[in-house]
Amino acid sequence: MPITTCIFDAYGTLFDVAAAARIAAAEPGRESFAKSWPQIAQNWRLKQLQYTWLRAVMGQHCDFWDVTQDGLDWALEAEGLDGDAELRARLLQLYWELEAYPEVPAMLAKLKDKGLNTAILSNGSPKMLDGAVQSAGIGALLDDVLSVESVGIFKPADAVYDLVCGRFGCVRDEVLFVSSNGWDAAAAAGYGFATVWVNRAGEPVDRLPARPHHFLSDLAGIPELT
Repeated sequence: MPITTCIFDAYGTLFDVAAAARIAAAEPGRESFAKSWPQIAQNWRLKQLQYTWLRAVMGQHCDFWDVTQDGLDWALEAEGLDGDAELRARLLQLYWELEAYPEVPAMLAKLKDKGLNTAILSNGSPKMLDGAVQSAGIGALLDDVLSVESVGIFKPADAVYDLVCGRFGCVRDEVLFVSSNGWDAAAAAGYGFATVWVNRAGEPVDRLPARPHHFLSDLAGIPELT
């Protein structure tokens, strides 16, 4: 069955989650942070994801902004920077203004030219996602922005992936799901979507019940898969 609908994870897929730490590290007066920002950015993202999984298992859902702050607090404390309130505030501010990866606008435009539905499906809260979409200037290239807040559980719960066909009136075989998270692409493949893992870091494939169908190093090749 032909692909009619292209769905994208947001953070790390369309939006560069390391940008907040990278930008802050380049600002004057942050020499100590400049030395440790790559590790802080990595730990921040890892803990943010781990907390979503744990909360889903425990049935303790919360706004994604809460786990984003909790993850940052853990990452800063791990590097001895938990007392820097100004740095924390600046990093959180920048997270609301994340940059899209350079290839994103042209890639989405090609999909729209082909007549495909395009949307985000994310753990992010509606307010967070709205801020990122506006900051990146890609709102006109998306048909919708779907958030887990409407079902009250984080990925990779099936209830999250259910949102796609419910919104677009399609069947699972018509959906191309794209994520930079290997576990997300694998879970969506097990759910029944065609999936792409955008593996920018060249990581090994996760040992999970299903595997992504396609592997790319960036998003530029997505239109060729539809």
